Amino acid sequence: MADQSDISHSQLGPQLHRENTNASSKTDTEYYRPSRRISHASYNSRNSWTNQFSEIVQTLSHQDVEARYLEEEADNGISRMDDTTDTDNPSGEPEKIIISWEPNDPENPYNWPKWRKNLILVTAMLTVGNSTMGSSLPSMAIPFIMKEWGVTNSTQSILPISTYIIGYVFGPLVWGPLSEYVGRRILSTGLFFMFLIWTLACALAPSWPVLLVFRLFTGTCASAPMAVVTGILADVFEDSVSRGRAMAYFMCTTVFGPLLAPIISGFASTTIGWRWTFWIALIIAGASFFLAAILPETYGPVLLTQRARKIRKADPTAQVYSQAELEPHDFKQLATRVLTRPIRMILTELIVTATCLYLALVYAIFYMSFQSFPIIFQQVYGLSPGVTGLCYMPIGAGAVLSLPIFFAYDHIHRNAVVQGKQWAKQEEYRRVPLAVLGGPIFGISLFWLGWSAHPNVSFVAPLLAGIPFGLGFMLIFMSLLNYITDAYDIFAASANAAASSCRSVFAVALPFATTPMFTRLGIAGACSLLGGLTFLMCVIPFIFIWKGEALRSRSAFCIALQERRAEMERKQEEQELRRARAAGKSNTAIFEEKQGIV
Repeated sequence: MADQSDISHSQLGPQLHRENTNASSKTDTEYYRPSRRISHASYNSRNSWTNQFSEIVQTLSHQDVEARYLEEEADNGISRMDDTTDTDNPSGEPEKIIISWEPNDPENPYNWPKWRKNLILVTAMLTVGNSTMGSSLPSMAIPFIMKEWGVTNSTQSILPISTYIIGYVFGPLVWGPLSEYVGRRILSTGLFFMFLIWTLACALAPSWPVLLVFRLFTGTCASAPMAVVTGILADVFEDSVSRGRAMAYFMCTTVFGPLLAPIISGFASTTIGWRWTFWIALIIAGASFFLAAILPETYGPVLLTQRARKIRKADPTAQVYSQAELEPHDFKQLATRVLTRPIRMILTELIVTATCLYLALVYAIFYMSFQSFPIIFQQVYGLSPGVTGLCYMPIGAGAVLSLPIFFAYDHIHRNAVVQGKQWAKQEEYRRVPLAVLGGPIFGISLFWLGWSAHPNVSFVAPLLAGIPFGLGFMLIFMSLLNYITDAYDIFAASANAAASSCRSVFAVALPFATTPMFTRLGIAGACSLLGGLTFLMCVIPFIFIWKGEALRSRSAFCIALQERRAEMERKQEEQELRRARAAGKSNTAIFEEKQGIV
């Protein structure tokens, strides 16, 4: 067995730096030294429970960011400043070596070849497509299912879709932050396999109550891709341009899944039976699972942990670890800091809260269409369930149209940044203007749909309203989800999990009001009400552009993220400077390299 001293740099592969054993055993709280500590005296002096709650949440947020960035610094080979000056090991314990990425490490997801990144994107889109298709899968089959089991209560007709979306409410609150704790692959693959099992169970369901329970479990497992994929894309695509484009493709998939489902259930239910709706979905998901099963792990800390374990397995005497292995991992940390992160974001982050409210309304209106379209196209125009399913395709066409608009604006913004234009320096102008455009378009489509749906008007008129509906819907989603992904950086999965859970609550609740609302107000009145609510929400993107910088300056997460990112970049620059000087380069040569002169 080779001695530890025989392990060469080439054998270890990644960059290494030594870590004092005592320092590595410090807790996150010891590393974090907030300017405002929460003492028992301060608690006793306060009478306001809200102040205490705010202090606790703020401290948790800072500790959250501090712990994650300590891990990221180590992963990138950036040692803490106090460790560079204190290398003593008074305890006499073996000195541990922390493994980290080399600047151009081929195993770092940021450095993976483009074809591999695109394969990951396609696989992620497939899993999300299956997940979202499952949400509206029984939409056109519900009358046939209720007839078979003698269910006559019309309110229950919403339950096969709503119980599935309930899984979207609670699943992301766990899966999103948990993926930042254990990694992406094991969570995505395992839960996608369970999604297959529960879809099979739905196809074999013996009764209405059992079907609803199976749909709940299916939705809970299906919510994993919705919560984890944004984190995967943030792991793989380093710059905001490529990440934003990948997010655009991903979000288009979230629309096409639910739009494909009514076509499947509409034609299958009227020809070969409603159970084949689930069998067909199972076949599609099974084919997708082969790609999902080979999806590589993308989360950097987990990849470094795997590499360190491989080295220790080859040489049991090697004291090589990843930073993630040296961090405390206990249930208290998981429960108080990791799993509460999305809830804390919803309650305390104004950017997340406002985004959640806007997306929740738009998302709920989208799912209300699975009750409103049968009312419009079957009751008013007498179309069959299968043909009614095809009426969702203009929404898909509008979603596709959003892509060239997204890419065109992205190109305009990048050129403005290069040219140093003042407006492009504000972070909100990177993403938010698309929501400013999409909001009114989405509202107009609702008025168009409601006031053109009349027996004396061709069904083509309300059908074409789907194009601006899909266009506005996608512009809003691409804009705001990209915005919070950029704003919350390494916690993108948690921020998106918060948004996903919040909008799913609305998507569960509001469809129950669809049939009563359309019955009492009529098609025109109901659509006008929804359109009016949408126009009220249109002010949110304008507020982001107007006061976005002020909102971020008051955000505990954003402040801590900005401070830690700046500190990490400073440390990285100082470390590169020390290396250059150690290599014998003069200050002039170093400056010229940084400026790209040579």
